[in-house]
Amino acid sequence: MRTIGNIIWFLLSGLWMAIAWAFWGLLCCITIIGIPFGIQCFKLAGFMLWPFGRTVVKDPNASSLGILGNILWFIPGLILAISHFISGVALCITIIGIPFGIQNFKFMPLALFPFGKTVVDQHSVQYAEQAYAVGQLGS
Repeated sequence: MRTIGNIIWFLLSGLWMAIAWAFWGLLCCITIIGIPFGIQCFKLAGFMLWPFGRTVVKDPNASSLGILGNILWFIPGLILAISHFISGVALCITIIGIPFGIQNFKFMPLALFPFGKTVVDQHSVQYAEQAYAVGQLGS
């Protein structure tokens, strides 16, 4: 089911949103200072292509400079968030597109504040949550 969702997502919204993220990544990589921003954009462009089965979580190894990165990122992030909003509204016009439109709306906060987050497989998150729950029960 996840593969079918990813294929439909790719055709309806994923390709275009990935291109937008990659475009901002290329713009950011023009300067040395912007390279960390560009790298994050490229990671998220890959996530935009094939999001189902993966999720975004807080990066435990993230530096406190992520807050500064999110502040500096606000203008490009706002443009990407508006792009996700427009795509989400367009997809919600049809019944089949509603789940994909909602997915676009979920990406809006990520577009505004991408730093300090990482993309992981959902199975690893579920495994970590189960291990944490077992650890709590044993205490």
